[in-house]
Amino acid sequence: MKIELNLNGRPRSFEIEPNEYLLETLRKHHMTSVKNGCDASTCGACTVLLDGKPTLSCTVLSIRANGHEVTTVEGITDEVDLISNHFGDEGADQCGFCNAGLALTVYALKKEYKNPTEEDIKNYIVGNLCRCSGYQAQLKAIKTYLEDQK
Repeated sequence: MKIELNLNGRPRSFEIEPNEYLLETLRKHHMTSVKNGCDASTCGACTVLLDGKPTLSCTVLSIRANGHEVTTVEGITDEVDLISNHFGDEGADQCGFCNAGLALTVYALKKEYKNPTEEDIKNYIVGNLCRCSGYQAQLKAIKTYLEDQK
């Protein structure tokens, strides 16, 4: 079965299986930033933006993305560089496995909220787990990044 979507700003067509998840489709087509962390929609490593909203690609059938816009970090590299720099400055990027999903979530947060509170940030990123950190450095990096973007 064939689907068509806008992937990182470019129209793309993919042949998929009826039961194929978006995570599998993206990985098959070299979107390696999208990670398979849990297969249970509990870690956020597979986060993509589907029509601008953070979405766990391991639980969305690829057919559901047909006709929609999908963004991975490969589609917002300049913004991801800014986010990554803030993470590095705060020592918040230990192993890096969660970084791509978290960066997309932070990018979506910035688009949705003009002046998010610390509580807003915590609530928005709650689905992105990090097995290495205690989240304080990440939270500080996100707050600094958002302040610098005003």
